[in-house]
Amino acid sequence: MIEQAIQKLLQERCTPAVVRAIEQGGDAAPLWAEIEASGFLDLLVSEEAGGAGLPLAELFPILCAFGAHAVPLPMAQTIVARALIGPAAQGRVTIAPALLRGAGGALQCPLVPMGLVADRVLAAEGRRLWLLPAERAQRRPTGVHGSLTASLDWSDAGAAVEVPGDGSVLQAYGAAVHAALLAGAMSRVLQMSLTYCNDREQFGRPIGKFQAVQHQLAVMAEQVVAASVAAEVAFAGDGERGDIAHAPTLLTAAIAKARTSEAATQVAASAHAVHGAIGITDEYDLQLFTRRLHEWRIAHGSELYWQRIVGDAFFAQNGSLAEFVRLG
Repeated sequence: MIEQAIQKLLQERCTPAVVRAIEQGGDAAPLWAEIEASGFLDLLVSEEAGGAGLPLAELFPILCAFGAHAVPLPMAQTIVARALIGPAAQGRVTIAPALLRGAGGALQCPLVPMGLVADRVLAAEGRRLWLLPAERAQRRPTGVHGSLTASLDWSDAGAAVEVPGDGSVLQAYGAAVHAALLAGAMSRVLQMSLTYCNDREQFGRPIGKFQAVQHQLAVMAEQVVAASVAAEVAFAGDGERGDIAHAPTLLTAAIAKARTSEAATQVAASAHAVHGAIGITDEYDLQLFTRRLHEWRIAHGSELYWQRIVGDAFFAQNGSLAEFVRLG
């Protein structure tokens, strides 16, 4: 029921026109107000604290829905932040991949997803959690068309406020969340490609009837399914309802992010191959999602970063590959 309600809200309020407007610097407050009023940002908060107490496994399809609509706000990150730090996570909260300390107490969070539209940034330093006001930072956009990622700099370390919570789970959450977003966006790209190939005719028949195009679609479908399965594993927790301590493990999050990031480039390339020239035009919606695939692929680490973590875990366990896969 929650998933259906969120799908309906996104279909009505997070249209491609709205996504384009926010990417171009438009007011994000109306869309955020709709989402916040719905109560969906408290899905992981325990029922005792006024939330829905949703199990981690049931969050996965909801995050996929955010990806499938190219949501231009840190909704997924705010859900995690509210569960981790409670009432301190007010407004639009995003998760920083890293917190760096410079000379004179300066702080930097590089390449923060949704950094241009966030109110606050949640960052980890070991097991410590820090909350930083984005409005007091110098935001440096990536320069990529439509990107909402930004690096944030604070000249004063006093801007950071330590909040209760375990910072050690933030890295795994960042990877798992973006794996789910990637899975949702890839599913949307596949569906758009199938629809286009059934509708577009060449030489008197749909291009989806041509074997070369069918091969492209088959490879794309294989990548989407494999990536979605890997992403879902990161959320297959067995904790109690609202038990935020049962976060994704670093290994399952690493596998999820590595596989989805690896698939993202292949899915985007195949989608543009079957669409041809129309797929890269600004007026056509495909680019809204393939740009997200490339951006989310490197968010919180690309496949190379996470593959190394998986590899290190394998060599550390002194067992067979089959045993590692079974227990991992």
